[in-house]
Amino acid sequence: MHRILISSCLIGNPVRYDGRGQALRSEILDRWLAEGRVLAVCPELAGGLLVPRPAAEITQGAGGAKVLQGLAKVMDTDGRDVSAAFLAGARQALQLARQHGIRVAVLKQGSPSCGSGYIYDGTFTGVKTAGQGVTAALLESAGIKVFSEHQLAEADAMLSQS
Repeated sequence: MHRILISSCLIGNPVRYDGRGQALRSEILDRWLAEGRVLAVCPELAGGLLVPRPAAEITQGAGGAKVLQGLAKVMDTDGRDVSAAFLAGARQALQLARQHGIRVAVLKQGSPSCGSGYIYDGTFTGVKTAGQGVTAALLESAGIKVFSEHQLAEADAMLSQS
């Protein structure tokens, strides 16, 4: 039975920048937890950031791939470049996924680490833009399929194909 990497906030752990969790209520997630398949990770904590912490966004909404290439930065609301922490956390998430043979991840949509379909545009005004967070981009580049918390059925279907 394959394990699945999941953003720690999605199982209710208070690891988000604002000190809260974002627990999902889902029969699929409940089953995965009961089966012992869930491996929770918060790349931002893994990279050394604290809870709570200032909100962060990728400059110009450039996306995680650009951060991985050194062409964009992750900045927080205090004006600090926190790219190194985001990169370190992404690498730790990938290492964890590889250690456990994980090929599917469910990550928190909108996050500068975990967003898979959209992130925020870097202006801290709540404007969304298409793109991936740093961890999502790194995982996908390594062949791990990333889903958002709104795609649990799709993730479950992919897991059941093996």
